[in-house]
Amino acid sequence: MKIVKTAVYCATLSVALFTGCKEKTAPSAFIDLSAIDTSVKPGDNFFLYANGNWVKKTTIPASEVGAGSFLDLYNRTKNNIHTILSEAEKNPGKPGSIQQKVGDFFASGMDSAKIDQLGYTPIQSLLSTINNIKTAENIIQYAAQGHTRGSNMLFDFGVNPDDKNSMVTIAVFGQGGLGLPDRDYYFKTDAATQAVVTAYKNYLQKLLILTGTDSLTAAKEVEQVYALEKQMAESHKTNVALRDPQSNYHKMAVSQLAKTMPHVQWPLVLKTLNIQADSVNLQQPEFYAKLNQLIVTQPIATWQSYLRLHTINSAARILSAPFVQASFDFYGKALNGQTQMKPRWENIYRTIDVQIGEALGQLYVEKYFTKEAKQRIDELVQNLQTAFAQRIGRLDWMSDSTKQKAKEKLQAFIKKIGYPDKWRDYSKVNIDRNHYFDNVMAAEANNYQYMINKLGKPVDRTEWEMTPPTINAYYNPLYNEIVFPAGILQFPFFDPQADDAINYGGIGMVIGHEMTHGFDDQGAQYDKEGNLKNWWSTGDYDLFKKKSQQVIQLYNGFTVLDTVHVNGALTTGENMADIGGIAIAYDAFKMTKEGQDTTQKIDGFTPDQRFFLSLAQIWRSKEKDAYTMRLLNTDPHSPAMYRVNGPLMNFTPFYKAFNVVPGEKMYLPENERIKIW
Repeated sequence: MKIVKTAVYCATLSVALFTGCKEKTAPSAFIDLSAIDTSVKPGDNFFLYANGNWVKKTTIPASEVGAGSFLDLYNRTKNNIHTILSEAEKNPGKPGSIQQKVGDFFASGMDSAKIDQLGYTPIQSLLSTINNIKTAENIIQYAAQGHTRGSNMLFDFGVNPDDKNSMVTIAVFGQGGLGLPDRDYYFKTDAATQAVVTAYKNYLQKLLILTGTDSLTAAKEVEQVYALEKQMAESHKTNVALRDPQSNYHKMAVSQLAKTMPHVQWPLVLKTLNIQADSVNLQQPEFYAKLNQLIVTQPIATWQSYLRLHTINSAARILSAPFVQASFDFYGKALNGQTQMKPRWENIYRTIDVQIGEALGQLYVEKYFTKEAKQRIDELVQNLQTAFAQRIGRLDWMSDSTKQKAKEKLQAFIKKIGYPDKWRDYSKVNIDRNHYFDNVMAAEANNYQYMINKLGKPVDRTEWEMTPPTINAYYNPLYNEIVFPAGILQFPFFDPQADDAINYGGIGMVIGHEMTHGFDDQGAQYDKEGNLKNWWSTGDYDLFKKKSQQVIQLYNGFTVLDTVHVNGALTTGENMADIGGIAIAYDAFKMTKEGQDTTQKIDGFTPDQRFFLSLAQIWRSKEKDAYTMRLLNTDPHSPAMYRVNGPLMNFTPFYKAFNVVPGEKMYLPENERIKIW
């Protein structure tokens, strides 16, 4: 679990190839008719009915982990970004301007000859510091210092609103220290997991060899570090356990921590992190209890190897070509199934987006996002908010008192569309077009200081967790906000020229999804102010938990890759948001003139049918098996097919639109269809 508690949808899915449709103006351009597989009954598998021919003919690019609508939209957006970066590189403008910072950052990253010439010299001083470590205090201090330069080693740390007092910030510490994506990789014995573990060890050995360690010594050190990480992993909560916000909140006095976990050196940790605090939120105390033990029971030499490897790994993608290749061989090939590295400019773009993203975002929205689009989305959001309130009012399982509080929370949503009203200030970040590594470090230091400066100050609810070009959206329970960056406000999710069925089935579903996150199994535990506080009557919340369990059981029954099942407990919140999002979007669609006309057809499809086809085609995707397996282990979203079929199985208007009847595979008797919101 990341420290930033945002429930985001489709953060990692790469999906579709809707190329060329956006430029057309005829309504029929907005449904890809060639993708539809009429050999599949809509009531048997609507995902394959809407996308089956596309799935059959689509080949996943060698440089990608999948293909689909998200990838297509990302490719169009990244090409626009490439134009911005190239223009800024050629014409950086005045010193200190965002144009200069973006352009020179890009130029420095593209100077691969100089970066390759430097090899690993940018981190030599850090490696020398590790060689001189002699005590447990030195270990803790070095790891804490790593956080100030963007290296999230040994433990997880951030500054966030206090879950139980969301108007103030608090230092938050979470479990960390692992090199593999999830604790379960250290304990599973199946062939696929073991292949990843072997690749991970080979990667670590390569990093040591590239920095001057002989192969035999490197192999020995890697085994020691892996054994250390495995001991840390034993104390880690599972991804499912991390979904319970109550059990992951432990506000504790620093003085008490210093007594109960003395070897973690809490006063030294806070001093090194530049924090002055009497208390912190220790999300997973079990991990820190284990760390308190390991710091003094493991040899200093093993800890040196651990810090050395995590330091090199953290920097590998911004060092010379051999390090970049080694990183790709593990993270790209072994973990995700990619066979070809992305072009260098794209990786540099992603680094810039992470480091000075709102500077790049300003240039993006000036060139590619219109006020008209923002206004249209504002209207859609308002319509869905109205539809959701009406649905709450009609619920037959919730008391009037809880309904009133639910509506109050809904109306209190902070709505952020397109881009921030207030941009980040990067004036203190010095960017030099001749020093890529130094630019990254300067940006990391600025980002860390920006975060630390929040402590002791009122929470700024105007800030964003995503940059404007991001093709994603999120709900943040601590702010009680829904956020839709400019990147996702494009076709196939939204187009000003599209009919209402397309936009409500696309971005409408996305909006409804994020709204529902405020009332999913996690979001429902936060009140309208963003506090982890019960606002339900006891009987209502018991009924809600029973409905949540129905969702878990339904999705547990879905299989992927022949025999592997969806983890219903891990994906509960996203599944609930999908189920609710479709229902809310459909009700809002029915408020429009087109939604009320059930007879007029386009390309042979009624408005309702186009609504559901739009919904199915925004989620279409095809992925590498290795990537799918990683997502099943770690991602709170269900695979794309079940993001379509799962909610529709439970939505009666879909049955009517496509005449789904008993005997078809998606059919559920009406009394078995899950209806929460």
